[in-house]
Amino acid sequence: MTISIRPARNEEASYLSDLALRSKGHWGYDAAFLASCREELTLRGAELASRRTAVVERDGSIVGFTTFEGEPPQGVLGMMFVDPDAIGQGIGRLLFTHAVETAQSLGFTRFTIDADPNAEPFYEAMGGVPAGRVASGSISGRTLTQYLCRIPG
Repeated sequence: MTISIRPARNEEASYLSDLALRSKGHWGYDAAFLASCREELTLRGAELASRRTAVVERDGSIVGFTTFEGEPPQGVLGMMFVDPDAIGQGIGRLLFTHAVETAQSLGFTRFTIDADPNAEPFYEAMGGVPAGRVASGSISGRTLTQYLCRIPG
């Protein structure tokens, strides 16, 4: 089995957007909820590079991706999604580690994550510290826990 991480390609934006919705749907959200999230989870080819979008490939197939946004010293882990068939197989940990290494190499000292409730245990296991609540970008009246991650210097 070969696993690699590489920058996303512009022509993969639609596939990554679909992967994000499939991954979100894994947690049992209904069709109306997912429809409300569609715009926020849609990536466009021209923005992949500026959002520092990275994909994980396993045996040539994309099984997850992440975006790391902002300018030093404060960044944002904007999106991180793993294909439902690959959840629980270490892909998320690999993506998170890659995001931290990327941030470190670019001079970031910290970043935030607005976490879906189902992802909170993962981000806590990765060292994230709850820092407050923020409004959902998709669902009016819904709030998400915002985590702060400090990058080792």
